[in-house]
Amino acid sequence: MSDNSSLGSSVPLADFVVPPDTDEEVPIVPLAELPNMSEVPPATPPSTSTATTPGTTPTTANGTTAVVKPRTTTSDDNSIFSVLYSAGKKIAIVGGIYLVGYMGWSVAWLIAPVILSVARDQMAKTSQKKREIAKASALASEKDVILARIDELPAWVYFPDVERAEWLNKILKQVWPNANHFARTLVKETIEPNVALALSQYKMNGFRFDRIILGTIPPRIGGVKIYDKNVDRNEIIMDLDLFYASDCDINFYLGGMKGGIKDFQIHGWVRVVMKPLIRSMPLVGGLQIFFLNNPNIDFNLVGVIDFMDMPGLSDLLRRIIVEQIGNVMVLPNKLPISLSEEVSAVSLKMPEPEGLLRIHVVEAKNLMKKDISVLGKGKSDPYAIINVGAQEFRTQIIDNNVNPKWDYWCEAPVFIEMGQWVDMQLMDSDDSKKDERLGRASIDISSVIKKGVLDTWLTLEEAKHGDLHVRLQWYKLTADPNDLQQILLETQLLRVTTMSSAVLSVFIDSARHLKQARSNSKPDPYLVCSVNKQKKQTAMILRDDSPVWEQGFTFLVTNPDNECLNVKIYDQKTGNDIGQYTYTLSTLLKQFNMEVIQQPFQLQKSGPESKLYMSLSLRILKAGEIDKESEAALEQVAALARSSSVKTPDATVAAFQAVKDTQANSKRLSAESPITEEEPVNAAAVIPASASLEKPISEVVSTVLTHRMPESTSSAGEHGLGRIQLSIIYSAQRQKLDVTIHKIMHIPLRDPSNIPDPYVKLYLLPGRSKESKRKTATIKDNCNPTYDASFEYLISIAELRHTELEVTVCTHKGFLSSGSPIIGMRKISLDDSDITTPAGLKSWFDLQPENKHE
Repeated sequence: MSDNSSLGSSVPLADFVVPPDTDEEVPIVPLAELPNMSEVPPATPPSTSTATTPGTTPTTANGTTAVVKPRTTTSDDNSIFSVLYSAGKKIAIVGGIYLVGYMGWSVAWLIAPVILSVARDQMAKTSQKKREIAKASALASEKDVILARIDELPAWVYFPDVERAEWLNKILKQVWPNANHFARTLVKETIEPNVALALSQYKMNGFRFDRIILGTIPPRIGGVKIYDKNVDRNEIIMDLDLFYASDCDINFYLGGMKGGIKDFQIHGWVRVVMKPLIRSMPLVGGLQIFFLNNPNIDFNLVGVIDFMDMPGLSDLLRRIIVEQIGNVMVLPNKLPISLSEEVSAVSLKMPEPEGLLRIHVVEAKNLMKKDISVLGKGKSDPYAIINVGAQEFRTQIIDNNVNPKWDYWCEAPVFIEMGQWVDMQLMDSDDSKKDERLGRASIDISSVIKKGVLDTWLTLEEAKHGDLHVRLQWYKLTADPNDLQQILLETQLLRVTTMSSAVLSVFIDSARHLKQARSNSKPDPYLVCSVNKQKKQTAMILRDDSPVWEQGFTFLVTNPDNECLNVKIYDQKTGNDIGQYTYTLSTLLKQFNMEVIQQPFQLQKSGPESKLYMSLSLRILKAGEIDKESEAALEQVAALARSSSVKTPDATVAAFQAVKDTQANSKRLSAESPITEEEPVNAAAVIPASASLEKPISEVVSTVLTHRMPESTSSAGEHGLGRIQLSIIYSAQRQKLDVTIHKIMHIPLRDPSNIPDPYVKLYLLPGRSKESKRKTATIKDNCNPTYDASFEYLISIAELRHTELEVTVCTHKGFLSSGSPIIGMRKISLDDSDITTPAGLKSWFDLQPENKHE
């Protein structure tokens, strides 16, 4: 440690290396032979030293580059500061130990800060070492990278369809000084206002970049992949393996504090789409540049924020900066660059989703235990983070459970089918410290598109153990309004109110002749558009009553028949509304191809000539084709056909099916006990001939249920213990079993002075675990209680076929002479085809005597 401190005080890293002369050939030092920074370099003999000039590089006798330390007053100042810092640090340590002994505190007050300090220093050293290696790799040639880091080869070594790009790296090195200016403008105009807006939500105002110097090290391309199959002939698609380890120097202000960003690094696959191809130079109309998935981003925060050791603030600032970079260049966000005036902005910048991915995070099992309790290892409080590009979704937190069941649904528009992944991270929520990772998993979106539906258990990576159950379904987009009714019925069967049936793409081009929000001054306008609770906002344009935004957004639409697009324009300084417009989406269904391109709309609550120019495109969801070759997929198709069929048969077929169902129910009832008062059901009355797709499926189902099963019974059952009415429905799409306890009738009254207080308990067998226990409320002094209580279970269709439902009717008072709380019970096998139909199984069941279980 003494060597490190002496080296740091005598040889500052900022003045350590003298740049070599570009005209001379400098021998290459392989990275594997980099000198150890903890050792002091040997002194150069006086006889071999030579005088140097600003344009030359001194060499030693063996021909290697010598190290020269300029004689300046900076090193003396640094030495004095280092001595003062070391003295102050020792005084603080000795004083702290003395204070702990003087106050008689526990030794834990001394050990805990030491452990935290050592852990923090170790993490900082590891991170710094990675950054130094990455920076050295960026400066070295590709040959040296391969020799020194044989375990981290460039992409073209691993993938045969990825080509070397040394020629491109040479071009980047040449143009980087000019690209520096473009990147600086992008950071200042795009990232800075978004970071400031995000920080303002945490009551931290005044964020701004002061100095932006991206350094002299250009990005490095590890390989290039060109797509020549399944590509539109009007575009060129290439992927670049980008690695950028910069020597940037970026300063910023946050309120009265000054901070900085150094050693910025980013690594990921960048897609470059050249479209459209035109017949005049430069032959390409524009570029779209974006990351397919979230890249790996790392940087070092310096200045007051790091010096004052504020982990909460630094972590928040780091997270927001990473998020805003993703909001600029990670799908669905793109960086469009126009190259020709022949190409309109709408064709290059309007969002064009290729489909929608519906994700169902069902459950996880056997997760790691991260919480520490008094008795040792406790459980975890898991939640899941799902990322599709820059789109992020979070499940709810399940406390104290290593086998959580979330039943979480989300939807993500997909803009690129090739190369995108669904990344899922499982985290342990912790209020007192940073959330810990429980594992991660990923799925290639192209595999979901190929299969149509993917229902699988994923083994968690970066974890000792754990599995995650997810279900994904692919929906393509159509411009046929006749497909709307079908998807609406399908989403209605899911009984998830947040599911969508269409995707709306909006391109905000510009506004003209906005009214003034202040006297003698033009407004600073920005636009906010919303569909239901989804809101998107454009950038702010300074002092312009005819702003040009050219920004595109995508919205998920639940039902286009009764939803609207609301657009409002605000002045930033006053916050006043200077124009608004409401567009009813049902009118878009009647437009040709369900879209309007660059249409002017008269703004309301604005000037008489105020207009908004925008483009709209509506696309309807349609389930993708399911892979017929997969046996597992065929099983899913069968389950989906039973639970989510959206085709309504004609009256004859429906009536025949209703008769068949009624006969089956009659057989079940007669086998259990005779019901004398039940009358035969007329098949024609079950489903009327007028039933059609225009009638909601819920009405059809309720009609069938009403006629299939009477609401009362006069029988006390075969054993005289009463009868219970249940509805059991299983949805294969949702992987959910719904059990509704309607009522119990004719509970025997043995003692008029001791009327039962009945309640119902449910268990899933085999196992009878606490997690499967469900219980109704207690109804006092009643032999014919009505509950209408519904309960849900998350269970796969494979498990359903080997599961039984145990229904137990109990009372808080002793029953019969034994004083047992159990009135009666019934076991129902769930391997019943009626359970998986849209109508489900609704029936009366005889209660049987108590069956003692182990």
